[in-house]
Amino acid sequence: MSATQRRGRRIMMTPQELDAYLAGRRTCRVATVGRDGRPHVGALWFGWDGTALWLYSLTRSRRWAQLRNDPRLAVVVDDGDAYGELRGVELSGTGVFVGEAPRTGEKCPELDAPERLFAAKYFGVDRMPHDGRHAWLRLAPDTVVSWDFRKMA
Repeated sequence: MSATQRRGRRIMMTPQELDAYLAGRRTCRVATVGRDGRPHVGALWFGWDGTALWLYSLTRSRRWAQLRNDPRLAVVVDDGDAYGELRGVELSGTGVFVGEAPRTGEKCPELDAPERLFAAKYFGVDRMPHDGRHAWLRLAPDTVVSWDFRKMA
């Protein structure tokens, strides 16, 4: 799953660091490509289950329309203010639509775990509230690249 980081081996995150980092962050930036080849980047909340990134997106968004045409996407999660504090993860691959769109709460066993994770992380509840405007995308990344500049000290 992760890419070979020849120059960045010193600063790449271990699998345990990567899981903890992604579980603890709240916002990612999702990049998609339009029919005209132009990229589009937007912020989105996400859930990480240890193998896949789960994105809960508006189905009437530009992102959703672009992914229906071309399911390739890249996602960046990062933080840090000073140069020596920068850390982050870039995940890329093909997005997969999961469940009904928009999501109304129909039974979908594949969404049980991500919805519990997301509901607790963002809403502080046990069950996912469904608004009939969002739906799920899963990114099981082909490539994962990470960096933690705090390791350079």
